[in-house]
Amino acid sequence: MDFTFSEEQQAAAEAAAGVFADVAPDGVPSPADTTGAVADDFDRALWARLSEADLLSLLLDEAYGGAGLDAIALCLVLRESAKVLARVPLLESSAAAATVQAYGGEELRSALLTRAGRGDLVLTVAAHGRTGHDPAELAVTARRDGDRWVLDGVQTAVPWAHSADLVVVPAHTDAGRTVLALVAPDREGVVLAEQISTTGERLAELRLESVPIARVDVIDADGAWEWLRDLLTAGTCALSLGLGTAVLRMTSEYTSRREQFGFPVATFQAVAVQAADRYIDLRAMEATLWQAAWRIASGVSGALPAAADLAVAKIWAAEGVRRVVQTAQHLHGGFGADTEYPLHRYHAWAKHLELSLGPAAAHEEALGDLLAAHPLG
Repeated sequence: MDFTFSEEQQAAAEAAAGVFADVAPDGVPSPADTTGAVADDFDRALWARLSEADLLSLLLDEAYGGAGLDAIALCLVLRESAKVLARVPLLESSAAAATVQAYGGEELRSALLTRAGRGDLVLTVAAHGRTGHDPAELAVTARRDGDRWVLDGVQTAVPWAHSADLVVVPAHTDAGRTVLALVAPDREGVVLAEQISTTGERLAELRLESVPIARVDVIDADGAWEWLRDLLTAGTCALSLGLGTAVLRMTSEYTSRREQFGFPVATFQAVAVQAADRYIDLRAMEATLWQAAWRIASGVSGALPAAADLAVAKIWAAEGVRRVVQTAQHLHGGFGADTEYPLHRYHAWAKHLELSLGPAAAHEEALGDLLAAHPLG
């Protein structure tokens, strides 16, 4: 495998690192210190800086003011964002806009993409289904009514829904197909109930009660939802990698300074072995992420479908990020639980990412089914 990044991809990562350099992970109240949301809105100032750096339009074509880059470039930027716990809907808005570009009609693309690339229009995605454990496309029904669609159903844990201009909602039809509807949260028949993530950020339960959607605002092309779902998955794995990288660096710096018996604890064998194990986790998370992102970006076929690479990436990301933060907490001792020290925030964000990815056992089962359906050799 050759995971050498192109000059354009490296430039995107460097630009992102510059924008995120001044972001403080503790810029809002700690989720441990409040029973409600840590903030009512995402970081609009950071969002504006991302727009100025042209990082909100990475995946869009030049016709819409974008750079025409791919999923790998987006994952590189997301990795940098997670290192500082950036409170912006970068993954959701970028992935939704890219899906509109790839599968939406010309009228929809013209209406949305330039504004989304500038950050003037914020998009998010309802991707967790009714309970968080069932397929998102089965949580909402879509039926034709003349020249429009009508949606009914419930989606849970929708990120940034209270701040977004449009929510991309997957829904199933009587014919068993999946469509994507772009729904304004303030539309008649739409109800948002507040939910709070482990990170302290606002999520929403999205209830749709006979909500009419114009045909132009519905994407009914085959494969649109699957492509969007895969891009969201790869992006979430990139966030896990960035968070884990920052946590391991934080742990390395702390154990190098902390002394016991006159020596830095980093020199103790038990500490060094645990840190080495977590380093291996991160390298596995990295390799499987770039393999999955490359399959999405290139569309190249292989012995197994791209879903297999995504399943492997999810297994490593979900378990790896959990192991990294747990080891960090252990090696930090009491500092890991100190709300004036940032590690507890990373632990909360890691738990959210782990829950978003789902249990590794489920992905292992899915991988087994793919191997059974596509025998190797």
